[in-house]
Amino acid sequence: MLLQVPCLAVLAFASSAFAAFGFTKSGNNYVVDAGSSNPLTFTVNGGSCDITSIKFRGVELQDRQGSHISSGLGSATVSATTINNQYVKITCQTSTLTHYLVVRSGDSTIHMATYISAEPSIGELRFIARLNSAQLPSEYPYGAVSTTSGSSSTVEGSDVFVVNGQTRSKFYSSTRFIDKDAQCVFGGSDQMHVCMLTPQPESSSGGPFFRDIESNNAGAATNLYNYMNSGHVQTEAWRTNVLHGPYMMTFSRSGVPTAKGFDDSFWGQLNVQGYVPKGSRGYVSGTASGVASKFETVIHWYNSAAQYWTKASSNGAFTSPAMKPGTYTMVLYQTEYKVASASVTVSAGQTKNQNIASSLPARNTVWSIGDLDGQPTGFLNADKQQRMHPSDSRMAAWKPVTYTVGSSSVGQFPMALFKSVNDPATIKFNLNSIPAGAATLRVATTLSFAGARPGVKVNNWSATTPASPPKIDSRGVTRGAYHGNNEVYDFSIPAGTLVAGANTVVINAVSGSSGATFLSPNFIFDSIELFTAGSGNENGNGGEGGNSPPPTTTTAQQPPPAATTTTTAPGSQQTQFGQCGGLGYTGPTVCASPFTCTVSNDWYSQCV
Repeated sequence: MLLQVPCLAVLAFASSAFAAFGFTKSGNNYVVDAGSSNPLTFTVNGGSCDITSIKFRGVELQDRQGSHISSGLGSATVSATTINNQYVKITCQTSTLTHYLVVRSGDSTIHMATYISAEPSIGELRFIARLNSAQLPSEYPYGAVSTTSGSSSTVEGSDVFVVNGQTRSKFYSSTRFIDKDAQCVFGGSDQMHVCMLTPQPESSSGGPFFRDIESNNAGAATNLYNYMNSGHVQTEAWRTNVLHGPYMMTFSRSGVPTAKGFDDSFWGQLNVQGYVPKGSRGYVSGTASGVASKFETVIHWYNSAAQYWTKASSNGAFTSPAMKPGTYTMVLYQTEYKVASASVTVSAGQTKNQNIASSLPARNTVWSIGDLDGQPTGFLNADKQQRMHPSDSRMAAWKPVTYTVGSSSVGQFPMALFKSVNDPATIKFNLNSIPAGAATLRVATTLSFAGARPGVKVNNWSATTPASPPKIDSRGVTRGAYHGNNEVYDFSIPAGTLVAGANTVVINAVSGSSGATFLSPNFIFDSIELFTAGSGNENGNGGEGGNSPPPTTTTAQQPPPAATTTTTAPGSQQTQFGQCGGLGYTGPTVCASPFTCTVSNDWYSQCV
């Protein structure tokens, strides 16, 4: 297990005797010294707000390009002040944006927050730290999947590449909002880590399951990001007239920090536009019920100004994060599938008690493939899709498949159907007798590209083709995304169509658009089910929208891929906190004594 250091708790308010805390003006630049035991100094351009130098423990970590908001503000009104001899605050203002950089005395962290009244014209609100790739070549927590340095060819667009025979992209560094903690780059002889932490992206868009770019060693620089808004498989309108943050870029020699339990109350002393202190917020608590134990129970709140989420405990109890006052839509998911919604009003200084229960109708399942849970988990290649391109040689072959109910495994059914690659998917099944009651074939999907939706044929009956789903103007599956609008298509099968004995279902990817190979119209499967109305299971009807939830189902889990190992040359050992294993990793796999190579996930192991 990685060493987890409570973020900033050890260093916060350490003695300023280590260095001269404060800032100085040098020409048009502001030079800030954190006064920390592990010295941190950085320089901010007084005309553009670009960070042009970052020195940690005397080592220059900044790339020759600046670190900045979006692709750089170009010009801004920049000012600096010291508050209570404890904080340095740099304020950068444009007509639609105010960016804050804050340092606490003795704390080797650059704290940030960004207020916007309009979305940037390029449609992306992000902070990007462009760092020295020679000093910080490695990425955490997924290792080399987003390291595109040394690429030999381009697979798709200008953002998916081939490196040493593997497909790589900055998009493969993403983590669901609800699961995010530290995202880091690291390296150097003493394993310096630079980590981005975003305790609560309340002003971003997309809900708890949204994911975006986190890191990328692109060769010229190693980039570390905090994406606050983007058009990358975005299903919800951007929020404006809000403060994004606080978020932090922290510098560490003691492993990977954590954002859990971070106390941002000191921001209340800093006169920051849009900051809402904890005392001016409220909470929602209660019990969520009706979600089977095999699923995650997720509760989500959203309105036009903010979004929040939490996971319920095993008995369904939950308490929200501290929320800004207002009326919210409250949603219950089983894993990522929407099963209930309600409205709740949050008041400052109060806790609102509100329970929520799944409202999915019961039905009698004849057979199902996968679980209705808003994810493609268990299907062919679903265990790899978030971290590589569908064309990668490590993927199982994409081809038309015939799945036989009762003998085929879930892992033989494709997670996605591409119009020009593996269309159609055929399902064969036997019925001892014709089901009593009206039968429905449900094809649940998680994400569509280029208007693709399922066309269905059951024996000799062809269903009417559904209308095109709402357009998400972004590549999805090829960038490692699977969460979209979660369209669920129910096809009512006419009486006399199903027969006792052998039956066949054929599913096609239907679209008026076209495209080559993996950019042809496609959709991702959540589950496929044949059912009749009744009092059987309660595994759900469709959810939609970025802040409308996803699906639940029982999916056979494929075993996780084994971590790759390499032969280590004699004398080649990894130091403390260095990477020592993971898919795609080719460096040392033996740790220097007394450290042990410990698996964090399939993509990353570390010497601790």
